[in-house]
Amino acid sequence: MSGKFGDRLMYIGGQFVPGSSGQWIESVNPGTEEVHGRVPVGTVEDVHKAVLAAEAAQVAWAETTIWERRDLLRKVAAAMLARSAEIVPLEAADTGNTIGSLGRDVAVAANYLDLFSGYGTEMKGDSVPASKDGIHFSIREPYGVVARIVPFNHPFLFAAAHLAAPLMAGNAVIIKTPETSPLTGTLLGEICRDVLPPGLVNIVHGPGLPTGDALVRHPRIWRIGFTGSVQTGLAIQRSAAEVAVKHISLELGGKNPMIVCPDADPATVAGAAVAGMNFAWAGQSCGSNSRLLIHESLYDEVLERVVAQVAAIRVGDALDPASQMGPVNSAAHYQRVLSFVESARQDGAKLLTGGQRPAGEAFRRGYWLRPTVYGDVTMSMRVAREEIFGPILSILKWRTREEAIVMANATEYGLASGVWTNDLKVAMTFARALQSGFVWINTTARHFVGTPFGGWKNSGLGREECLEELLSYTHNKAIHVFT
Repeated sequence: MSGKFGDRLMYIGGQFVPGSSGQWIESVNPGTEEVHGRVPVGTVEDVHKAVLAAEAAQVAWAETTIWERRDLLRKVAAAMLARSAEIVPLEAADTGNTIGSLGRDVAVAANYLDLFSGYGTEMKGDSVPASKDGIHFSIREPYGVVARIVPFNHPFLFAAAHLAAPLMAGNAVIIKTPETSPLTGTLLGEICRDVLPPGLVNIVHGPGLPTGDALVRHPRIWRIGFTGSVQTGLAIQRSAAEVAVKHISLELGGKNPMIVCPDADPATVAGAAVAGMNFAWAGQSCGSNSRLLIHESLYDEVLERVVAQVAAIRVGDALDPASQMGPVNSAAHYQRVLSFVESARQDGAKLLTGGQRPAGEAFRRGYWLRPTVYGDVTMSMRVAREEIFGPILSILKWRTREEAIVMANATEYGLASGVWTNDLKVAMTFARALQSGFVWINTTARHFVGTPFGGWKNSGLGREECLEELLSYTHNKAIHVFT
């Protein structure tokens, strides 16, 4: 059965089409475990059809002016905002993110399109005085067909926002929706159908195998953008390398430290630590400050405040505006998150709140976990080293600056980090020493579009939310003219 939202088709070549295999993925409401929709499983054949449609549309699109592209991107943004009341409840039901937090997703996606629509004049090359009798310059040209593979935590936001850079650069785009939360992909397809030329944006559904792998291995897709786990990012690199030399950007996981210095205000940092864990999304965010490193002089006071605030979070139906946290996204991911609860117990972390399913009949089914805090955590524990991508906050204690820096950097990740202090010299000492692509000082879990976002180490390659993202969807071609 397809459920209350019915069957949602793929969008290829300006048409909504079923999959060639006749197979379907059932999308499940994570709060109830009820099947509420289906999407086709995209095959190698379906992906190839999408590539052919994209190639046909891209030639004419690359010949449009930056002003024509700008106007159409802004129309897409306006159409998203106009359908926000339809997008948000579907996304809440399909992901488990609370409806109260999701309105921002549509607004951020629209703003992203607006921003990149104005970047067109920045796609410029250089003139170099390389010889006395020649003119030497470079120009930027689109790749052609590019792929974007979207994660489950904010599927509409990531799919919609990241159309901006490749389209403005003159490319056609194929989006693969996440296996567990694919339904709003159809709404994005409807918006693209109403505004953009057929084939310029194509949306396929399906799991990593066969659908994602077919995209990564297609010999005429030279540029791939992926947001998701480190393990999948590594798999994409391996698979792509077996076919061709491809430009791949990876926005991967994080085990982000928030470092609290002894001069910080305990009430302020406690509130920031809880807000920065993104409990409205059940902690399922790569930017969550999932490690709270507190100086020993403030440890007890900050810990007490954090635990009180987390224990007071209202867990409930994602479609209820009063809910402050919904369920974990899927059955498989839920089991993974629960494995960290068990490992924390075995490793000797101190459970301060949460760690179990909420009480009551409403939580009998679904992927529920009360927001969880562990104290007395050390870097030898799994909850301190690995990305959980769930509603679990680990609290650690430090004594010296050098100790805090070592602890903060002692993971494979390097996405984001935070420092709380009123001493500018101390703040900059930490900022320079932290091995991460993004450092917050006296704030947390905020994005400032126009500045680069991306990770070091296994947290990724490339930068997004800035001009660098736009340029990454272009080739740089050098031209030498002699007279």
